[in-house]
Formats: sequence, C-alpha cells, structure tokens
Amino acid sequence: MAQVEATTERIIAADAETVFDALADYAGTRGKLLPEHFSEYEVREGGDGEGTLVHWKLQATSKRVRDCLLEVTEPTDGQLVEKDRNSTMVTTWTVTPAGEGRSKVVVTTVWNGAGGIGGFFERTFAPKGLGRIYDTLLANLAGEVEG
Repeated sequence: MAQVEATTERIIAADAETVFDALADYAGTRGKLLPEHFSEYEVREGGDGEGTLVHWKLQATSKRVRDCLLEVTEPTDGQLVEKDRNSTMVTTWTVTPAGEGRSKVVVTTVWNGAGGIGGFFERTFAPKGLGRIYDTLLANLAGEVEG
C-alpha cells in the first residue's frame, strides 16, 4: 500500500489568528465552509479545536463516499490535525502569518492507498479531486474572514 497525499494552499487577507479560529470553530464556522461534497456534518464532542470529535461524509466522486469520524488535536500553534477513526486518513491544517494582515493556509491529507491498478488510479486522481474540494473550502474560508 502506497501513501497518497493531497496538498492545497491559499493566501488569505486576514490575520493568522482569525483564520485559525474560524477553522477550529467546528461548532459554528466550519460547517458553513464545507462545499457540497460534505454531508451529515455533526459535532459529537467539543466543537472548538483540540478535543473535538466531528463526523461527516465526504463524497469525493459520484461513487466514492467516505464516512469520516475525526478526532481533532492541536499539536502546535496554528495547526489542526484531524485523524479519521474509520480509516488511515489524516488531514493537517497549518495557518501561518504571510505579511501584514495576511495568512497562509496549507491543508494536507494523507492516507494509505489501495494496491494494484486501483491504487494506481487512486494515487493519480484522488489528490487532484481532493485538491479541488479543498480549494473550494479555502475560498469559502476567505469569503468568511476577509474584509
């Protein structure tokens, strides 16, 4: 099994603390940022960063739906890590200052991919598809916190 990785980033015209707080607000802001690929969004424990347990279904393609139950940790300042209890998927959100009143958000998701020909297609196409989903989420985040 090869590891599959998808990374997306965006510069947002808001300070890093504001951006991080919006991402970490699972009980409020986060649900509003999710594109149509996410469904059944539900905060099961916590709701603000570390200690949050959140559920959603991620429909990456018309046939592929992943049922996610994510434990949220904050290993360092400006970083949220979402570990899926139902798979090997781990998503890391990193928010850093990027000049006056701006921040850089990098989201990276890794998981153990399938083997064989299915794994080849997964490694080839899944990062692009997930990248498009996260591009939309980051655009929604920018719309929420900028201005």
